[in-house]
Amino acid sequence: MRTFRATALMLALAMAGAASATDTPTKGLTEPQVRQLLTEQGYTKIADIDFEDGMWQADATSADGNRTDVRVDPASGQVFTDTQVSNLSENDIKAKLVAAGYAKVHDVDFDGGLWKAKVERSDGKNVEVQLSPKDGSVLNAESD
Repeated sequence: MRTFRATALMLALAMAGAASATDTPTKGLTEPQVRQLLTEQGYTKIADIDFEDGMWQADATSADGNRTDVRVDPASGQVFTDTQVSNLSENDIKAKLVAAGYAKVHDVDFDGGLWKAKVERSDGKNVEVQLSPKDGSVLNAESD
């Protein structure tokens, strides 16, 4: 039953679309859903849940008993920890961003379990993007 609920929640989130870069997401996960998702993934002592920089952020204790900072993508429900390891290099991230149509890619950094970079969109607007450490997909883009 628990697996079914988690799967149903993930499917609903996938169809909800991306959140806007505001204080609260306009689509996707709500704060209670974030707490439920983290609990179902084995996190305990979940505190300080805030929506910031396009992602839900919280302090939690992982299943192995370690305190960690977590980020949750409000659209997909993917959980990223500050101890996350990436198989992608800085050059991989730069190449993915250029292939996605971004220009002037700079300040690429792996921080807190996510890749971050400053880029210029095709309309000339400068944005800061956050990317998945797993596949380099853009999770969030906010104006610089």
